Amino acid sequence: MKNLFNSSVAEIQIIYHNQVRPADMRKITKSSDAFDILRDIWSDQLEHVEEFYILLLNKANKVLGYKLISQGGISGTVVDPKLVFQTALKANASSMILAHNHPSGNKLPSDADEKITQKCKSAGIFLDITILDHLIVTPDDNYYSFADEGKL
Repeated sequence: MKNLFNSSVAEIQIIYHNQVRPADMRKITKSSDAFDILRDIWSDQLEHVEEFYILLLNKANKVLGYKLISQGGISGTVVDPKLVFQTALKANASSMILAHNHPSGNKLPSDADEKITQKCKSAGIFLDITILDHLIVTPDDNYYSFADEGKL
């Protein structure tokens, strides 16, 4: 029998580091709370290219952390739900908020935005990770909330 420690099999490591004390974690109670956090963390590419972020939350809706999932072009970015949920599972998140920007300033969701939201919502139901909201952020300091508009 071959010794697995000397074989050419990659070791998989799952690591999540949280340096924030639970008492210092920011809490999400409404879409504007999430928007305020997103404004603080968004890259300087807000008005140039589309980016897709996730905010990960615990059971008390305190933010465990965030992750940039993808960066695309002027009118779109590719979102792989496997990467979204890989990150959520790694952080042991109970829920999450999806967010992306529209460099054009149009805050209304496209058909692709609605499809990825529903796809993530379905995957979240299976994995017991609730999608609380999906925000579309614009360069003029405005946003659209799927939850506020009853689209979740």
